[in-house]
Amino acid sequence: METNLHSPERRLIELRMAHSDLDACIDLASSQGGIKDELLLQRLKKRRLGLRDAIFQLQRSLGPNESA
Repeated sequence: METNLHSPERRLIELRMAHSDLDACIDLASSQGGIKDELLLQRLKKRRLGLRDAIFQLQRSLGPNESA
């Protein structure tokens, strides 16, 4: 089986993994008070939102929602 490393489906998986990782980091840091710099926390949250938007756009370009 040939794997396309640049396929939109693979990019979607990578974006979802990055979003999940960032989400876990933000949750952990917020719950433990690990991030004292509010500006840094805001930047991380903004990056997470950007990933979510990118995921949505890519899903929309791939076709209709499968769960619908």
